[in-house]
Amino acid sequence: MPADLHSILRIEVPLIVQVASRKMPVEDVLKLSPGAIIELPKLADEELEIMVANKQIGLGNAVKVGENFGVRVTYVGDVRQRIAALGSAPEEGGIEAPAAPPGTEGIAEQLLPEQ
Repeated sequence: MPADLHSILRIEVPLIVQVASRKMPVEDVLKLSPGAIIELPKLADEELEIMVANKQIGLGNAVKVGENFGVRVTYVGDVRQRIAALGSAPEEGGIEAPAAPPGTEGIAEQLLPEQ
């Protein structure tokens, strides 16, 4: 593996597990106080979105790991989709990323020479 690729693979990126999101009027946000409950538009047993750099790359279920929360991955896009998500603008639908941006296909080829 080339040294520059090895360096790229060691870069840390933010991994986010998103429970849900919703829009609220500023007026309601300003009224929030401890004890307030914000209802989210997602069922309690629905899969959570796994995101890297604010782009969805997979899905998972919440689990308990000791005293911490964790996520059991139930779906993750292939390596090419994940590389494309790291280098492209966010798209509606998350995982269905467009063709890889210039330069990222070379990284995918180096990671997956047999495919």
